[in-house]
Amino acid sequence: MPTLILVRHGRSTANTAGVLAGWTPGVALDERGAAQAAGLPARLAGIPLAAVVTSPLQRCRETLAPLLAARPELAPHTEERIGECDYGDWSGRKLSELADEPLWETVQRHPSAAAFPGGESLRAMQSRAVDAVREWNERIERDHGEQAVYLMCTHGDLIKAIVADALGLHLDQFQRITADPCSVTAIRYTRLRPYLLRLADTGDLSGLAPREMAGEEAGEEGREQGHSEDAAVGGGAGAP
Repeated sequence: MPTLILVRHGRSTANTAGVLAGWTPGVALDERGAAQAAGLPARLAGIPLAAVVTSPLQRCRETLAPLLAARPELAPHTEERIGECDYGDWSGRKLSELADEPLWETVQRHPSAAAFPGGESLRAMQSRAVDAVREWNERIERDHGEQAVYLMCTHGDLIKAIVADALGLHLDQFQRITADPCSVTAIRYTRLRPYLLRLADTGDLSGLAPREMAGEEAGEEGREQGHSEDAAVGGGAGAP
């Protein structure tokens, strides 16, 4: 089955403002996010992409714009099911304020029980995202073959939930996963199990090319990143 490349959108104005954006309209990339997006075509240069699928939200479309300009043969497909979690009444509020809400601890410790007032539950978010991935896997394999690679541009909590599913983790463990802005996570799906090839990678991606096309594997350097005790709801702004 195909290899899925999950790209989180670049850093947004909401990320830097410490606001939980959700589906709030008009949330764009900030200056750093635009620079991250501009670097994406070079990072993916050696990887043939069968298709590009995107969340409908502005910050994802802006992230993909440089890649699509570099590869005009790719027409993006918009997929509502990989749009951001519907945080309902929490949308547009400061994360520092939300941390005082009783629901915050549930989101941190027992996310499978978390449902946002006026929005959706994290269980529903994971279910729709995983359903979308599985349906796109079948479509890509049917149209492009089992060795095909395709890309989805989506959001931090969506990526964490998809990775948790691929690893066979309960949703209550998904806050142990991080995905920085414009990071790349890659999952190769097979008949027996998924394989997590990259997680929140912000460096060289040449090793993701199909084996017969990949050059010598590049070494990876570890990087240090400070984290607070709580998971970054919505994905956070990434490393400083």
